[in-house]
Amino acid sequence: MAPLAPSSQPWVEKYRPKQVKDVAHQDEVVRVLTKTLENADCPHMLFYGPPGTGKTTTALAIAHQLFGPDLYKARVLELNASDDRGINIVRTKIKDFAAVAVGSGSRQGGYPCPPYKIIILDEADSMTEDAQNALRRTMETYSKVTRFFFICNYISRIIEPLASRCAKFRFKPLSEEVMSSRILHICNEEGLTLDTEALSTLSSISQGDLRRAITYLQSAARLFGSSVSSIDLISVSGVIPQDVVQSLFSACKSGDFDIANKEVSNVIAEGYPVSQMICQLLEVIVNSEDISDEQKAKICEKLGEADKRLIDGADEYLQLMDVASHTMRALCNMPQELCFG
Repeated sequence: MAPLAPSSQPWVEKYRPKQVKDVAHQDEVVRVLTKTLENADCPHMLFYGPPGTGKTTTALAIAHQLFGPDLYKARVLELNASDDRGINIVRTKIKDFAAVAVGSGSRQGGYPCPPYKIIILDEADSMTEDAQNALRRTMETYSKVTRFFFICNYISRIIEPLASRCAKFRFKPLSEEVMSSRILHICNEEGLTLDTEALSTLSSISQGDLRRAITYLQSAARLFGSSVSSIDLISVSGVIPQDVVQSLFSACKSGDFDIANKEVSNVIAEGYPVSQMICQLLEVIVNSEDISDEQKAKICEKLGEADKRLIDGADEYLQLMDVASHTMRALCNMPQELCFG
């Protein structure tokens, strides 16, 4: 297959670190894995943490650094959540790959090429419990010739027998400082100009997820050219502008149902996702200093209920109206339940 033209390649792939030492912000993980690569003796590994923090990148970098481009395809099996990874795949494809012995050939082309294969199971927390149980025996039986790398967001969804067989590595969300330096590096490479406000906005809307930040940056660059502003980034990210959230919050504070109804109708008419509005409204309410803890608790309970209903497919207008009216009652100390005589 012909390589992608540089212009059409996603920046997430273009700027993906090729070596473990280049992975940003995960100092403890990088230190341990660099030592492991020196003697080329890897245990089974479990990488967990929030999305976009370098888990898959690290696993792929280890495999590439151990085997190099020539042996990579023969020695590494990658399976993602999009592949079928039920119990039958574990019993057939994974078991067959794990069972094949490999030669203990010496270093090739400067790569260690240790005498084992690697199976990378990305998003392992979406595997069924039966499939995970079926893996236990395979891991033990073929541990001499195969190493497993599990990658997941939630370690609690990996069964204990699998987790206890692995060396665990936790990946932290990236700080604003680390994200900013990486984003500025990409801007320099791509000839973009990004002011301080835009950089800060990008860090806050991506919430420690570097992959998401790079994707937003590329989308904004495609749409708005080489000079990207804070407003441009907000428009491509689907985040609701802060003044819209504040308008709805102020309408709830006013205690006037008609004003709140008008603001809710505006949000729906503009096509903003209500689930996103609930997330941002939660942030405003939690950080607000002139609301009592009791009022915050009442509002947050309603926000949680509405979010669940939206996931279940409820009407967006009705749910946002319900949130607004409940918020209004809590803020203005109105009775929570209406009584009919």
